[in-house]
Amino acid sequence: MVGSGTLGRRIFGIYLPLVLFLVFLLFPFYWMTIVSFKPTDDLFKLQYNPFWIQHFTFENYLYLFQETDFLSWFKNTMIVATASTGISIFCSVLIGYALARLRFPGSNYLGVGIFMAYLVPPTLLFIPMAQVIATFDLFNTYWALILTYPTHLIPFASWLLMGYFRTIPKEIEESALIDGSSRLGSLVRIILPLALPGVLSAGIFSFTLSWNEFLYALIFMSSGPMKTIPVGTVSDLIKADVLFWGSLMASAILGSVPVAFIYSFFVDQYVSGLTAGAVKG
Repeated sequence: MVGSGTLGRRIFGIYLPLVLFLVFLLFPFYWMTIVSFKPTDDLFKLQYNPFWIQHFTFENYLYLFQETDFLSWFKNTMIVATASTGISIFCSVLIGYALARLRFPGSNYLGVGIFMAYLVPPTLLFIPMAQVIATFDLFNTYWALILTYPTHLIPFASWLLMGYFRTIPKEIEESALIDGSSRLGSLVRIILPLALPGVLSAGIFSFTLSWNEFLYALIFMSSGPMKTIPVGTVSDLIKADVLFWGSLMASAILGSVPVAFIYSFFVDQYVSGLTAGAVKG
């Protein structure tokens, strides 16, 4: 009886809420997937079950690859997101380390100021940024986004990494400095491996935000084959009052694959890094 009561509490207290949450979380992806494999006519026929595929087809994916520049959108988005993430993480590591380890007048206020800069809405910045981009003749080039995305990626990533660096005991770094290591050497060989969870978190955050960004991409790089996936999907698959629902869902599914892959690829290292950090603490 005791065992059955414990099992019942686990089912209703743990497993059932988890199952419901999982269904709620995955339902949008399930819906996008089934719509992407449905013929357009089936989407508006009420006699068909909307949660299942009656007639399987690849026409939506064929239209996406044959009638649009989706492969170019994918390439552009990958180049911009990767380059922006690399620049942002490099700068954020240096900024976060300096604010966490170096003591100078106003260092605490500077950390708060950097985080406050992240809270500035992009809608207030794109007009002056557009003037800068026009001055350097960077419209419809990769650099238009690679140089503007870090403006809202670096503040948050720096603030996040600053917190991770502060959790690492200073004694470890001081021992390396006494043994003859340089400040940069101790950062690369000691601090960064210990701060791997923070670096991964900042990298995943930056890549995801760069991959899904719409406003700057629409303004700075939206001509012909230079579009990114969010801009190309909206501009080429929504024409006046006609929405290509199947192709829209196919583009959304394919556009989500790289981000999902990155999350799944780094999840083991991320969890192990958090566990190692908790054990050391």
